[in-house]
Amino acid sequence: MTTANSSISGPGIDNAHAHMQNQGVDPHAVTISGIVINPLYGPDAPPESLQHIDRDIAAPGEFPYTRGLYPEGYRSRLWTMRQFAGFGSADDTNQRFKYLLSAAKTKTKANTGLSTAFDLPTLMGRDSDDPLSLGEVGKCGVAIDTIEDMHRLYADIPIDQVTVSQTINGPAAVIWAMYLAMAKQRDIGWDTLGGTLQNDILKEFHAQNEFIYPPEASVKLVVDTIEFQAQHLPKWNSVSISGYHIREAGSTAAQELAFTLRDGMEYVEACLHRGLDIDQFAPRLSFFFNSHNEFFEEIAKLRAARRIWARMMRDRYNAKNERSWYMKTHVQTAGCSLTEQQPLNNIVRVAYQAMAGVLGGCQSLHTDSMDETLGLPTEQAVTVALRTQQILAHETGVTRTVDPLGGSWFIESLTDKIEEEALNYIADIDAMAAGPWAEDRVDELTNGAFYAGGVTAGINKGYFRRQIAEASYRFSEECEAGDRIIVGVNEYISAEETRPIDILTIPDSVETEQVDRLAKFKSSRDDTAVGAALDAIREACRDNRNVMPELIEGALANCTLGEMVQAMADIYGRYSGGPEW
Repeated sequence: MTTANSSISGPGIDNAHAHMQNQGVDPHAVTISGIVINPLYGPDAPPESLQHIDRDIAAPGEFPYTRGLYPEGYRSRLWTMRQFAGFGSADDTNQRFKYLLSAAKTKTKANTGLSTAFDLPTLMGRDSDDPLSLGEVGKCGVAIDTIEDMHRLYADIPIDQVTVSQTINGPAAVIWAMYLAMAKQRDIGWDTLGGTLQNDILKEFHAQNEFIYPPEASVKLVVDTIEFQAQHLPKWNSVSISGYHIREAGSTAAQELAFTLRDGMEYVEACLHRGLDIDQFAPRLSFFFNSHNEFFEEIAKLRAARRIWARMMRDRYNAKNERSWYMKTHVQTAGCSLTEQQPLNNIVRVAYQAMAGVLGGCQSLHTDSMDETLGLPTEQAVTVALRTQQILAHETGVTRTVDPLGGSWFIESLTDKIEEEALNYIADIDAMAAGPWAEDRVDELTNGAFYAGGVTAGINKGYFRRQIAEASYRFSEECEAGDRIIVGVNEYISAEETRPIDILTIPDSVETEQVDRLAKFKSSRDDTAVGAALDAIREACRDNRNVMPELIEGALANCTLGEMVQAMADIYGRYSGGPEW
């Protein structure tokens, strides 16, 4: 007999094992996110969605897109195999890009995109010669300070033919301006450029902490990029609204889903506050989710995500264009699930996580390398990660039919449950704002130029961080109690670990050479033109205008990343944390 799914609450300070037993729950029957799974699902008590198939499921390609965005799924087009790369200098990463493109070549269309990781100074809007950058240049990604670096990063790569993703948030508008300026100097039309700017600053306040400006000003810059994309780059995705990092910080699947979608809704509301037409910008919004170890839960999460977003866009925001209802999704396997112990096991974890992303209907996929918990991935590890996707695409048969798990009593019930939990979180966030769907708060200093809705209110209350911390604590307690078995970590531990695998290390000379290169760049430019360009950026910010044109001109005038970021900070200020942090 099947009953409705239920969830258990977090254990607080109690031991997780004892907490579940006190509720009469077998710890091994509970998902990572705390959803209690029944031993059997069957037709005698079908889930809500199976009772309302036309409303909740429909056919692939039909609203609300539970079964996928496209009628033929992967039969007509495979997902994009978008491997993440970035380390050392622009030249080092350029060589890795070329290696990935070469490894992806097949007799058929390669269908591969490039995804760029930036080093910590770049992510924080600091130049490589900034004192705060010392020891971090090129270590966890590529160092980009100038338009010259951008040219070297994409040298000999046909950016009008290969889609490019840029994982950058706080200084996203500046990095994108450098990219567009570089394309202009190469005589490549912006209308030919395809790719994605991550540009999701709200999740930085929830989880990753790579913010620069206060939340309201940060959202304003996101709206600037959305507006500029809608006017000039029809093939570009202006924002990749990212749950990935929220999950990496320890959230549950339902929290990842809810917080991600509500962040996206905040951007939509801010754009509407600006006066933009929803159907002008919404089709180019995209999403980025984590695929964790709980196989079926991850599939259900992606199915629920499409359904919620479609209904929100059509019914809450009155979007008319069907493309505005689509939730296009990139998925990356869970970096936080990789273990230092027995790292070869990570290959298996990644394979199952990748399959969950595909069965959930993602449009592009990144598979982590087995050695990422130890350091930057080696070429061998990167190749295995890419081959994992290729085996999945060409040998397993999962592409032969659309949404092969659709209609499963278990999957549909789990999809309903995750949707229900996510909607409850969204309702809580909505309630934090002034109105029924986050009426704008007018800042006296900006004459209403900034938008602040439920998410901004939640950031300032510390809501998101508390929710994620509680979920993370519950999971760690379950691992300590042995209710979560992590192979090679708390069970099946080898007396003698295998020989450590090779690790890619970045020599200190990368930083020295980058700082020297930056000094030469600065010494050869027109300082008067640089000063005028920076003043123009400050004026655009002060006047609450879209700052993208001034940032592009700043890149063309050879302003550095750090200089343009600081010019905006002169007006917006820098943010160090909310009042309750």
